[in-house]
Amino acid sequence: MPEIKENAVLGIWIVCLRIGAGKGFRFLRGLIAPALMLVTAAGMAQQVSGAPTAKAEVMADAGPGPAPAVAREAVLSHEPGTVIGTVKDANGNVIEGAAVTLRAVASDARSAATADANGFFHFSVEPGEYVATVSSPGLTTWTSSDVTLGAGDFREIADIVLKVNSAVFVVRVTPRRDQIAEEQIHAQEQQRVGGILPNFYVSYVPNAAPLTTRQKFELAWKNSTDLGSFSADAITAGLEQVQNSYPAYHQGVKGYARRLGAAYGNDAGSTYIGAAILPTLFRQDPRYFWRGTGSVWSRALYSISTIAICKGDNGRWEPNYSFVLGNLASGALSNVYYPAGNRGWGTTLKGGAISSLQGISGRLLQEFVMRRVSRGVTGE
Repeated sequence: MPEIKENAVLGIWIVCLRIGAGKGFRFLRGLIAPALMLVTAAGMAQQVSGAPTAKAEVMADAGPGPAPAVAREAVLSHEPGTVIGTVKDANGNVIEGAAVTLRAVASDARSAATADANGFFHFSVEPGEYVATVSSPGLTTWTSSDVTLGAGDFREIADIVLKVNSAVFVVRVTPRRDQIAEEQIHAQEQQRVGGILPNFYVSYVPNAAPLTTRQKFELAWKNSTDLGSFSADAITAGLEQVQNSYPAYHQGVKGYARRLGAAYGNDAGSTYIGAAILPTLFRQDPRYFWRGTGSVWSRALYSISTIAICKGDNGRWEPNYSFVLGNLASGALSNVYYPAGNRGWGTTLKGGAISSLQGISGRLLQEFVMRRVSRGVTGE
């Protein structure tokens, strides 16, 4: 409608100008022209002032709420940002499984992540100021400087290096079994009945480390050459001299020397054969393992049973081939130095039986008596 009015006024204005071109209408033109100019100006002013009113009406119809530009700015201000990084050690190798914590400075809110197989991690968090902390077992904890993250920003935390933590770095050295056995044997070699007679072949450590071949022969050598062992053989030879055992040896110094040599031969032979050679072949432990617990009968039965069963080098109980065959072998060996009248199978079997009985009595004494009268005993 404003456009129609404007066109009508403009048309009247043009007609009047043409009419006013004649000389007879000069006076009329002087009156009409100013009036038309005023009407035209009023119409244009109304058109100009009407434009804002229409815009306001359109905006009113749009309903309440922020302007589009303000709303977009509000959305962008909460757009999350991204923080990434790669964890490495002092040698430049990536560290898998490192724990990464991202802490918001303002709220102290924390986000956690774990470095992947490539040492990489990432966070998607709201804009703000953050501090990253990286840790891994046995390594120092690494802390970043403040990371300022704007809306939609992408930040990479560089130079994340975890070093060895010398304060908690512990080296555990596990000694070899032969080294453990060596220490245990050294303790056993301090065990002496009455502080004199060697008591090397009993272990008060129930799970003692198995002996190596070298250790079995070294223990046999030390037992056989010990002054206490030689003294016991000297006493045995003296008793045989008094009883005139093995008459073919006769009496006197020469007879005593023969009896001493036979006693020592029995002792050393049974030790080497039954406690070194055969235990090496059958991989068995020649020692007696003290029990020390249970009733008297259970301990006694255990002691007697050890002449038939023993511990293998694998720690399991098995038939005691070393003891049984060792007694027979040492009995057979005695045929070499016993008088001719005391040789043969009878002597061999007799010697083996005597050694077995001595083994039973010796084990019973070990279980119930020897520990109380021995010095240098260690372990339970």
